Amino acid sequence: GLGIHVVDLGLSTTPTVEVAVPLEKADGGIILTASHNPKQWNALKLLNEKGEFLNGAEGELILAKAEADDYDFASVDHLGSYTKDSSYLEKHIQEVLNLELVDVEAIKKANFKVVVDGVNSTGGIFIPALLKALNVTCVELYCTPNGEFPHNPEPLKEHLTDISELVVKEKADLGVVVDPDVDRLAIISEDGSMFGEEYTLVACADYVLGRLGGGNTVSNLSSSRALRDITEKHGGTYTASAVGEVNVVIKMKETNTVIGGEGNGGIIYPASHYGRDSLVGVALFLSHLANKKISCKALRDSFPSYFMSKNKIQLTPQIDVDEVLATMAATYKNEEVNTIDGVKIDFKNEWVHLRKSNTEPIIRIYTESTSQLNADTLAKRFIDEIQAVIA
Repeated sequence: GLGIHVVDLGLSTTPTVEVAVPLEKADGGIILTASHNPKQWNALKLLNEKGEFLNGAEGELILAKAEADDYDFASVDHLGSYTKDSSYLEKHIQEVLNLELVDVEAIKKANFKVVVDGVNSTGGIFIPALLKALNVTCVELYCTPNGEFPHNPEPLKEHLTDISELVVKEKADLGVVVDPDVDRLAIISEDGSMFGEEYTLVACADYVLGRLGGGNTVSNLSSSRALRDITEKHGGTYTASAVGEVNVVIKMKETNTVIGGEGNGGIIYPASHYGRDSLVGVALFLSHLANKKISCKALRDSFPSYFMSKNKIQLTPQIDVDEVLATMAATYKNEEVNTIDGVKIDFKNEWVHLRKSNTEPIIRIYTESTSQLNADTLAKRFIDEIQAVIA
């Protein structure tokens, strides 16, 4: 109706649309997705002409234009065209297979068996198709793309008991879990234990940095220290960004990063594109396993061991979150405090990150320490302190 030519990719993934925008020489992209949220949160993700997310200022401009009805419909003789293109499943997979560091032959020779939980979204189409192209035996769990999520769609440990059991039952080498729009990747080890959402990026970075002989990395403030440790082991420099994919990408470009992402299992590999991509993550992860010739659990055990606790406090309209966070920053002013995104407090062997969610009415409380007990204890301490401030 606005005279814009529309290419409909059908059932797709967020990273597939990111790949498609520049290939189609399009002016932008729109993804209809609930992301990792329950299905009632369906919304729009907007991309620029590079296939990258709009920044804050661009988003505000779009909202302002919409609020003001600041647009004109085309006349009947100048309507845009509408075409369907179902070729991007194959195009995206081929783009991944063509990446220099994706060792297709090593993966094919490894004879991997992988269980896939596609949470009944499009990951159930795309991840099995990628694995089959790599000659990986694929056991499908919840891979019917009907939008009926069989469990909470966020790929966290407490939601993934079914795949953990099936990996063991099938004697699989690993399990692969993606969120509904396929830009977050979690791995299950062969014994049914969580490889750790945080360690997906760590493992892929270890592989890429090892093959390139070093390089810089970026993740957000809520991500594990393990990425910093691995980066420095390979002689590179680690930098932290504010939370949010667009902020990670900005920092990656500033620091000439070879791989980065978010600790929620989001892999951003610039050799492919500047967006979190579970297909790229799976291919790099399997390349690492195939070259090392070790089990998934052995790979996880080779990394520095940190444990994270992710919690949240529900907000009411009466709570002044900014005042709460400012109070916490002032309380711990003698520690290493970072306020570029909420409040992150670094202690010698652990840290806590407090921030308002962009998608839900909550304060997120992320902690990391040298044991799960210590991380949980630190989280409880800060939850109690925040509740006291609120009270």
